[in-house]
Amino acid sequence: MQAIQVDVYYDFICPWCWIGQRNLSAALAESGVGAAVSIRYVPFELNPSMPVEGTDRRAYRTHKFGTWARSQVMDAQVTAAGLTAGAPFDYGKVLRTPNTRLAHRLMRFAQNRNEPLTTAALYQAIYAAYFSEGRDIGSLDTLVEIATEHTLDAGEVRAYLLSAAGNPEIDAAREQADKLGIQAVPTMVIDGKAISGAQPPVVFANGLRAAEQRNAA
Repeated sequence: MQAIQVDVYYDFICPWCWIGQRNLSAALAESGVGAAVSIRYVPFELNPSMPVEGTDRRAYRTHKFGTWARSQVMDAQVTAAGLTAGAPFDYGKVLRTPNTRLAHRLMRFAQNRNEPLTTAALYQAIYAAYFSEGRDIGSLDTLVEIATEHTLDAGEVRAYLLSAAGNPEIDAAREQADKLGIQAVPTMVIDGKAISGAQPPVVFANGLRAAEQRNAA
């Protein structure tokens, strides 16, 4: 049976993308689909103009949402949703809003190696590093550390990230998303059918089952 293609449009700055990833993982375990599932992580930068060094999160969020209190209310809502999904947020540790281009390029490096389990673990780890541990995922050194924690070679990763490799692919991915009408993340495209938002596992499971049935027809 043909493998089911799942394209995950994401940005590491988006907490709902982590929740969506956890819900998709639950759906993959619970859906009962017999076909292989191929997951491709597609970058979608929400803040492409963010300074390379990132910025103070409190100042950024206060400017974006009007008050720090409003931002904290939103953080509390995300934290509650994360508990249900198995994504532990600790916003008390998150002091900076990063530029995520380097993190997207690290994912490109991992996917080029064609090791799905390593790539999936790295994807999860980058979210956890930022939202649970407060690490600066816009930092080259931090990303190299995370990569080596998941069996990737530090020298190879550092050389890749110090080059311009991956940048054209990230730009092309955003252009393709625009053509497909994808305007927000997370968006999961399962066998060509888009599901927007951090939907409950049952929604993703139904999408996987429907894809399996189409492929079997």
